[in-house]
Amino acid sequence: MSIEEARACLAIEAEAILSLIPRIDERFAAAVEMILNCRGRVIVTGMGKSGLIGKKIAATLASTGTPAFFLHPAEGIHGDLGMVTPDDVILAISNSGETNEIISILPSIKRIGAAIIVMCGREQSTLSQNADLFLDVSVAKEACPLGLAPTASTTAALALGDALAVALLSARKFTPEDFALYHPGGSLGRKLLLTVENIMWSGNDVPLVTPGKTVKEALFVITAKGLGATLVVEDLEMRRLIGLITDGDIRRGLERGHNFLDKPVTELMTRTPRTITKDKLAAEALSIMEKNKPRPITVLPVVENRSQAIGIIHLTDLLRQGVV
Repeated sequence: MSIEEARACLAIEAEAILSLIPRIDERFAAAVEMILNCRGRVIVTGMGKSGLIGKKIAATLASTGTPAFFLHPAEGIHGDLGMVTPDDVILAISNSGETNEIISILPSIKRIGAAIIVMCGREQSTLSQNADLFLDVSVAKEACPLGLAPTASTTAALALGDALAVALLSARKFTPEDFALYHPGGSLGRKLLLTVENIMWSGNDVPLVTPGKTVKEALFVITAKGLGATLVVEDLEMRRLIGLITDGDIRRGLERGHNFLDKPVTELMTRTPRTITKDKLAAEALSIMEKNKPRPITVLPVVENRSQAIGIIHLTDLLRQGVV
């Protein structure tokens, strides 16, 4: 029985969403245009379950390029209407359109001069009749078998709110980089905002040797700096990069005997190693490391002016920052 009821619930809610498709019409387009032309913010309000839906809609709008926040209507009655300006658009959510707390703040909102968009299930309701725009989110029935708990109606309101956010996102030509800007703590933010310069080792932290040094001396530098590699530069002042030696190179050299440790670094180093510049995204550095042939690499020299070594970036630095 519980499985049948759950399936029936989902079917009713799915139908509620599908029934919204024909209602994406001129009124919906006008709502999008009103918000696009808004010089202030979208202030979403709703009571009870509609309020919870409103909080999610406000968060979605804010994260996709439309400044928005949620105003609790009961708090609005007691002073929070001071947040509202004439340049704002109110998005009020109420299935019945008769929510007392929202109706109580309507006169003040109208005196302030903010525009009002209502997402409601009844066009002839008090709230709808006092709005600048009415968006129909009515449903045939609730998924609750008692017909009491807001289920299909809140699902429909949430879906229409998402449709509104997506339409605005598209109209604003919102990019993944814009999205990352508002989500710096997420993996997308790290991929699209974090640059090589933010992560690289620079200055005295960069392991460096000159061509006259031996492999043994290079090994001491690698060990001291702890980055698993050293850059080989023409001289320590100009730092023109000519090669790279990794601890992996040294381990493979040991297979030929320890005598190679006294050889000059130029005999072991990788000439013209893969490099990156400091302005590139950290995600690009990771891609270069992973796709290097014949085997992935763990370090990248950072250069400017084509060959001047200014830093080094290690795979563990990227993984530590969550660039995956």
